[in-house]
Amino acid sequence: MSSPTDDRSPKLPRGWLRAAIVSTIALVFVGAAAGFVAFLSQLRGAEKVPDRRADGIVVLTGGSSRVSDAMELLAAGYGRRLLISGVHPTSTANDISRTLPENQSFMTCCVDLDRTALSTRGNAAEARRWAEGRRFTSLIVVTSNYHMPRALVEFSHAMPRTTLIPFAVVGEKWREEPWWISGSTLRLLLSEYVKYVAAELRVRLEGFGIDLWPEMSEQPAGQQPKRPATAQAN
Repeated sequence: MSSPTDDRSPKLPRGWLRAAIVSTIALVFVGAAAGFVAFLSQLRGAEKVPDRRADGIVVLTGGSSRVSDAMELLAAGYGRRLLISGVHPTSTANDISRTLPENQSFMTCCVDLDRTALSTRGNAAEARRWAEGRRFTSLIVVTSNYHMPRALVEFSHAMPRTTLIPFAVVGEKWREEPWWISGSTLRLLLSEYVKYVAAELRVRLEGFGIDLWPEMSEQPAGQQPKRPATAQAN
């Protein structure tokens, strides 16, 4: 006949295990929340003109008014050339210039198009090749404010010796309403935060010689990369 103590003893390990699981989940949640707040603190709420000029300008396609803002920086003399990275394979310089009639003259003299990059990591790799080919040592990086933290992680890793000057584009929706009352904006930020953490993790692991997500440098012969109807590399 078992004693009351014997009946209760099996329950103790389960109680400790339950408490450990709950504590772990709570710590993960608090850590993720703190990281998300730190991520938000990096996002600019207003556009700020660069405090210096650079050799070149790189704009990442995929967000509203990124290209037009980059063209304005080029026209103002903030860089000698502009690389538009992540352009759809079917888009031409004429297609882009038609959307920017006030800057058409710069499309023929000072703008290069990259149709290879399919991701932010690819943008960074193509920008590195472009900058090295022209011996540029400083770049203004143009992308949306929510995308800038991840872009800088990738660009800094791809070209550690290049001076990077961020120009964060702030969309109209961001200016018109706080992000926390817009479901679509909140979902965008949460998605971008997850991608940012993944990029940070990958870069840190590569520092130890571990590459869990190798970048596909080329497509199989005869196979074209799949893209949506408009350039959306990020």
